[in-house]
Amino acid sequence: MKLSKSILAVLGTGLLSCALFGQQAQAALVEGNVNFAGAVTFDTTSLATATRVNTWFDSNGNSGFSSVQLGATGDFAGIGAGTQATMAQPWIFVPSTPTLALWKVGGFTFDLNSSTVDTQTTKNLTIEGSGIVSGNGFDETPMTWMFTTQNAGGKNMQFFSFSANSTAVPDSGSAVALLGLALTGIEVLRRKLKLG
Repeated sequence: MKLSKSILAVLGTGLLSCALFGQQAQAALVEGNVNFAGAVTFDTTSLATATRVNTWFDSNGNSGFSSVQLGATGDFAGIGAGTQATMAQPWIFVPSTPTLALWKVGGFTFDLNSSTVDTQTTKNLTIEGSGIVSGNGFDETPMTWMFTTQNAGGKNMQFFSFSANSTAVPDSGSAVALLGLALTGIEVLRRKLKLG
């Protein structure tokens, strides 16, 4: 009977700690998405062989920027359409290269950790990545990045239009809860082995 009271006590403590730490993990994370558009020049004039963005241009042709598009949501909702976002130059995507401050806008900064080319042909280039967004008093938050550009004719060009979108998806505390449950299980096994 003593063993089952101990197990219940350990399980109760583990669940309580999961609930408490799970709430702290999601206290001040960024939520929402923000969209960008403009033009880019690559290190080549063909989408099929591009490995990096050399220069970004906003919708007014200003170098080093992109333009925020209509539809920002959540914590990005206050960033108006047409706002200039500062972009890191160059952005090397083959091979995947971490890029600090890939974009900065409205007090937020997105650091790209890694990227993967999903599609690369003479007509289409699609890249997705992941990283961390921070700023405006929020905790660092995981974020995904998607970049697309296209060329209907598949011909060599100097400038390519692009669109990109970033979505912050805060962890709901499930990682912390799973860690708590795993630690609880280890403690139960330790006690069983100790008594047995």
